[in-house]
Amino acid sequence: MLATDRRNEILKTLSIEGSVKVSKLTREFDVSVETIRRDLEILEKKELLKRVHGGAILKGNKPGKLNYSKRKDEFINEKIEIAKKAVTHIEEGSLIVLNNSTTNLEIAKEIKRHFEDLTIITNSLMIVNELADKENFTLILLGGVLNSKEYSFDGQFVEGMLSNFIAHKAFLSVGGVSLLRGVTDYLMSEIHIQKQFMEIAQEVIILVTSNNIDNESLVKIADIEDINLIITDSNLNPDILQKYTEYGVEIQ
Repeated sequence: MLATDRRNEILKTLSIEGSVKVSKLTREFDVSVETIRRDLEILEKKELLKRVHGGAILKGNKPGKLNYSKRKDEFINEKIEIAKKAVTHIEEGSLIVLNNSTTNLEIAKEIKRHFEDLTIITNSLMIVNELADKENFTLILLGGVLNSKEYSFDGQFVEGMLSNFIAHKAFLSVGGVSLLRGVTDYLMSEIHIQKQFMEIAQEVIILVTSNNIDNESLVKIADIEDINLIITDSNLNPDILQKYTEYGVEIQ
């Protein structure tokens, strides 16, 4: 097993159980104690967990690990900046997709101020509530099973509805982007929905705060080559920007 795959498995276990033990991981992956400790050290440096004696625990203050209501005010200035950039890529009268996210809630607030005629597809109850009083907006809320912690709908009903649409642009807020692992996120229940959002869109725009660029989340959504543009905030490290630009990835 590759080291990156092993570390993703460690993160999956953490997301379910809340903690892991070095002794158990060495048996599970048939590797040395030093190897597991190195894995945990690398993941801690990425702020994905916190090492404790004999193992690691879930890092409770990681925004991507928190539910919607707790993380909506995290990095709020960065999210507002991203939203202001994102609306410059929207044209009046177009059909756009907004996945469930606190960043896209800020986009909803921006498009409410700047547009009069849009069609928005989303699985987010919060986004629909924000835009409900815009009379000339056509809002398509994808129905399914309600995730009460995320104020969103997911499941096979959502995925079935999506196949009927062709969108101009999809704005997907995610938990991580890296050249090696591509686009990743934490919410396993919404991964299939995000993949379908990408399939129905003519252009895919990824929204991610600068601290999560060159970083990996829990589950892969797509390869870096599958997206058209990354929008982030102005705190991005210039060295990272240069690396991605040289690779051929457009970042704004």
